Amino acid sequence: MLFHPMDFLILIAFGISLWAQFKVSSNFNTWSQVPASSGLTGAEVARMILDRNGLYDVPVEVVPGRLTDHYDPISRTVRLSEPVYYGRSIAAISVAAHEVGHAVQHQQSYGALVLRHRMFPIVNFASGAAPFLLLAGFLFQQLSLIGLGIIFFSFAVAFQLITLPVEFNASSRAKKFMLAEGIIYPDEKRGVNKVLRAAALTYVAATLISVLELLKYVLIFTQSNNNEE
Repeated sequence: MLFHPMDFLILIAFGISLWAQFKVSSNFNTWSQVPASSGLTGAEVARMILDRNGLYDVPVEVVPGRLTDHYDPISRTVRLSEPVYYGRSIAAISVAAHEVGHAVQHQQSYGALVLRHRMFPIVNFASGAAPFLLLAGFLFQQLSLIGLGIIFFSFAVAFQLITLPVEFNASSRAKKFMLAEGIIYPDEKRGVNKVLRAAALTYVAATLISVLELLKYVLIFTQSNNNEE
């Protein structure tokens, strides 16, 4: 089947995803030009928040690239891109605080994050196998392979759904940390919100695409199964 009615919705979701990626880059560029009143760098903010939460053993490292910031739960390391690590802007400290939010989630065994970590090995295998199973199922008209591919793909979709509260919670923690420690003033919250909401939207858009794709496969499977009966 070359085209399915769900493809129209998927294309819309894909357009939203592209727009979200544009907003991330645009907001980061805009608020990178606005100095934070604290004068602190992203690295200093990350270190401060980590220490306030007793995470003295969690290092903050600089990594090359742009918007490559992340928290590594395996090595328990906060890694910041160069513009964030050295930057003293609203954008830089917002991203740094967000990544530290994940480290604090890890320390406190935040439920969604724990579940996400436990699912990762399964999802890593399932998401790699799902496309091949679905492709083989459609090529050879084997409903059993399509069904298995849908089950495997469902794990990847569930993983993305669980990622949403993890990301939103990390951003919420970041804003609370920065306000509580006097890293930002109330009138700087607007910039922080702009940067973090744009980043969160990319996760929402990616999840929407996956959910719609899964629904498409389920509908095709159901219709094919009905036709065989």
